[in-house]
Amino acid sequence: MQKVITLFTLFLIIVFLFSCRNKPGKIFNSEASDTEKTTSTSDKNNTDLNNREQEQQTVTDIEGNVYKTVKIGNQTWMAKNLKTTKFNDGTAIPLVAEGTAWAALTTPGYCWYDNDSASYKNLYGALYNWYAVNSDKLCPANWHVPSDAEWTRLANYLGGDIFAGDRLKETGTDFWVSPNTGATNESGYTALPGGLRYHDGVFHDFGFSGYWWTSTEYSSTRAYFDYMDYEYSNVFRFNNLKQNGFSVRCLRDY
Repeated sequence: MQKVITLFTLFLIIVFLFSCRNKPGKIFNSEASDTEKTTSTSDKNNTDLNNREQEQQTVTDIEGNVYKTVKIGNQTWMAKNLKTTKFNDGTAIPLVAEGTAWAALTTPGYCWYDNDSASYKNLYGALYNWYAVNSDKLCPANWHVPSDAEWTRLANYLGGDIFAGDRLKETGTDFWVSPNTGATNESGYTALPGGLRYHDGVFHDFGFSGYWWTSTEYSSTRAYFDYMDYEYSNVFRFNNLKQNGFSVRCLRDY
């Protein structure tokens, strides 16, 4: 009798082992292991893609200055003002500090607000006259100074001139003078009030206003620019003398 029980027990063990071999599961199912390997490879590929995208979210000028970029609609803009002191072919842009010399320029020139690079360069960038803009060599390769029409396209995407300033200006009053009306910076453009150098060589409006050249000429002596102010939600569009020193934001070529 004991022998029969032992044989029966052995039979049950064999049946159990055989059934386990055919059950799908993590241990016995080779497909599960393959899936895990595929998931792991996919995760790595996604990580690599994210890293590449992060690398593509900056642009470097001829001097090695690195700028974050931001996509607004179908346009990709620098998210900081340009601060290069060289054209993209390596040629130096003349630094013109003295006011009378600035006012007399009819050729490219740049300066720092208040002639103080230590205080203003990193956050606010340089101030360029329009002759530097018109060189077509101011921005990095595959980038350009935007035209008046391209500035209009940006403003229209953000709700029109009346509202676009709100969505372009840096928030709060750390940089802008109070009240910095309406500023949300929801576009990520982070416009700062870098002021200007007037055509007579005098600096004005730091903290109150930001001025950005377009590449569009108005006349033989004047060109278009865009302007934002601490008291208004608008993006204003005017033209003024080419000797003025304004900020520049570069736009990626299409």
